[in-house]
Amino acid sequence: MSKADVVIGCFYGDEGKGKVIDYLASDADIAVRATGGDNAGHTIRVDGVKYAMHLIPSGILSGHTIGIVGNGVVLNPEVLLEEIDNLTEHGYDVEHYLKISDKAHVILPYHRMLDVALEKVRKSRIGTTGKGIGPAYCDKFERSGLRMEDLCSDSLKEKLEELVASRKALLKFYDPENREIDALLDFETIYQAYSGYARKLRPYVCDTVTLLHKALEQDKKVIVEGAQATLLDIDFGSYPYVTSSNPTIGGILTGTGLSASDIGNVYGIIKAYSSRVGEGPYVTELLDETGDRIRELGHEYGTTTGRPRRCGWLDLVTLKYAKRVNGLTALSVNHLDTIGKFDKIQVCVGYDCDGTVTEDFSTNLEFLNRAKPVYREFDGNFGDISHCGSFEELPENARAYIGFIEEYIGIPVKFIGTGAEREEMLVRE
Repeated sequence: MSKADVVIGCFYGDEGKGKVIDYLASDADIAVRATGGDNAGHTIRVDGVKYAMHLIPSGILSGHTIGIVGNGVVLNPEVLLEEIDNLTEHGYDVEHYLKISDKAHVILPYHRMLDVALEKVRKSRIGTTGKGIGPAYCDKFERSGLRMEDLCSDSLKEKLEELVASRKALLKFYDPENREIDALLDFETIYQAYSGYARKLRPYVCDTVTLLHKALEQDKKVIVEGAQATLLDIDFGSYPYVTSSNPTIGGILTGTGLSASDIGNVYGIIKAYSSRVGEGPYVTELLDETGDRIRELGHEYGTTTGRPRRCGWLDLVTLKYAKRVNGLTALSVNHLDTIGKFDKIQVCVGYDCDGTVTEDFSTNLEFLNRAKPVYREFDGNFGDISHCGSFEELPENARAYIGFIEEYIGIPVKFIGTGAEREEMLVRE
């Protein structure tokens, strides 16, 4: 019986998970997306074409891997159908290679409206993408959500009518000055749209939990694609500046139906520096020309929103925390080529909080806002490393940088990103 390998972001997302997933999917039978919604995205370049995958697992791009949208995902049917159409137009056999959990929850128009209305009245903005992710998860846990099995059922109209009426009243409470609520939440319009989505998506919907377990029993290779990352976890991130799900290993289990004993390797994905989109604390952020240069060299703009990312040096205190929370077995370090363009590179090895230095991360906001990074400096100037075919071919400075990360964290670096293209990645056995 095989085990499922998992890919998890270690910081604030956008670490380049898609590239590792793409490699692992080269001989995978199934790739699963377990959490989040279309507020996340994996960008993959295949044969010169860039694919921004927001809901469908990017592993499907292998051409032979079944992509599963797991039960832990909240999905916008309109976005999902756009992705299906895009893949079909580029020659992918989505009809036979896409499966959607019957337990996955559906995002409705009022979820997006609530997302925007709630952000507007907050004194401290969270930085939500406005995609309706949080309100959809709220409905899920309040037990008033619409699942894919409901969307595809004969009782859709009855269920939808009740939900639209109640959420319309809620929106008028939160956003009383919005005179367009009745028009935007016209029931007949929503019903016609969502019944149309149901007709198109029904062939993909199935019991993915049973499908996954049977695949493992048949010794199939399964990979699980993490969305977002550890410090955006609703429990283990810098709350409240987090996402509305658990993108850590616990969310992988509850978002797929796999058990702890079904998990094999857990790959933690980082960049050779760090970045963040949205509000919240960020200890190694660089609000200077260096931060700006990292952003431009690394093309650090959000896959989903296009927002410029906040950039800074690599934070090994955070990475150690991510290893503990997720049980990481190996690392992927992306954008080594980007950071290698600097003469000197700083790496955070501790936090100085009011004169006390620690290597232990905390999600406490007061602690994070007072913490100052303690850096260790390394030599840069790696030169062009995109042509390197093995770790041994990397320049000495690059190997020293990777070696220190391994020494500090205590697990090996298996994948090294040496450029933006699909094939520009070293794999160490």
